[in-house]
Amino acid sequence: MTTFTIPTLETQRLILRAPCEADFDAEAAFYASDDSKFVGGPKRPDETWRLLACLIGHWAMRGYGFWALQDKTTGAYVGRVGLWNPLGWPEPEIGWTLMPQAIGKGFATEAAIAARDYAYGTLGWKTVISLIDDENTASKAVAERLGAKFETTYEHPAFGPMNIWRHISAADLSSGGMEAYA
Repeated sequence: MTTFTIPTLETQRLILRAPCEADFDAEAAFYASDDSKFVGGPKRPDETWRLLACLIGHWAMRGYGFWALQDKTTGAYVGRVGLWNPLGWPEPEIGWTLMPQAIGKGFATEAAIAARDYAYGTLGWKTVISLIDDENTASKAVAERLGAKFETTYEHPAFGPMNIWRHISAADLSSGGMEAYA
């Protein structure tokens, strides 16, 4: 049996914790709706369960992955954010998916900063991207708040054309070089 630990991170308003089966009902409701169109949905409940297992398994295979987001005030599951690089991906990515009731509160940006800090500080990454559908204006706005810039279009084998957004590099972030991204 493979054992691994998913670290818990905290931000001002969120706990980034290991995904678990208790998150399934919220994920299944999300994937049953058109709200999931930018992240491979809609999906049947059995497909959503396998996706949740895949997210957990990514931690075992790569040593990093998606965290479940828990609102510190309410204890509610509000989505996920994490580091993703499955076979065939162009580069390691920061990704985020929020449940509909959590959109517009800054949770994606807050959690993605923590994930980026983990990628650069703990894992030693030098750069990271986000793959974003051209029509996903909300995710593009999050990427911009993170200091990311549109770089190019990538032809994803399953999802078609996706925009690659390049996040500020570890070196520029540590030297305060955000002006290169302004």
